[in-house]
Amino acid sequence: MATIAIFGGTGYAGSAIRDEALRRGHRVISVTRSGAPDGASQAPNLEFRQGTVHDAALVDRIAAEADVIVISIRFAPTPEDVKLIDAFPALTRACAAHGTRLGVVGGAASLDVTEGGPRLIDTPEFPDAFKPEAGSAASTLDALRADTTGVDWFFVSPAQEFGSYVPGEPRGAYRVGGDVLLRDEAGRSHISGADYALAFVDEIDQPKHHRTRFTVAY
Repeated sequence: MATIAIFGGTGYAGSAIRDEALRRGHRVISVTRSGAPDGASQAPNLEFRQGTVHDAALVDRIAAEADVIVISIRFAPTPEDVKLIDAFPALTRACAAHGTRLGVVGGAASLDVTEGGPRLIDTPEFPDAFKPEAGSAASTLDALRADTTGVDWFFVSPAQEFGSYVPGEPRGAYRVGGDVLLRDEAGRSHISGADYALAFVDEIDQPKHHRTRFTVAY
């Protein structure tokens, strides 16, 4: 049994990862700004804590306690103009110091649409409204790739169609790729929240990707 701390454990991806981890018998610490939500599950291995990834002291305490820290938070700036990427220097230092693995729920926009590019975010069809958050996610990936702490991180980009607006039906299966967007035989790039979580927790249970990004899709 591993102790998995999820910053953003009540969101779409975070809650799916939480539920999959609990199903496998792991201990989960869900950290959010508001703590335990109303009607929260009383699962024996689940603990809710209130806090933010921007609190360096909290991050250090969590890193000392957890085997894996999962970041499942929007990359877009908050109304107070706080950016997720700003939390990563303290986060990577804490994880490296305590030997804690770091997993990040990433986005699809930084994936190449074909071998050699361009990235999805750089295509004419990519909506301008999504570019600020997608660009921030890509910058976070770049920062991890340039990391000098030695932290064992992994960044999981989902398929192009992923999120609460397209939840999909769980299949209990997925394909793994690298930096190129995966599509099925019909040309569609998609994955359900449950199967994204399946892949994410599989990586926690059987690590295969170290200090790198990978993608999952059907």
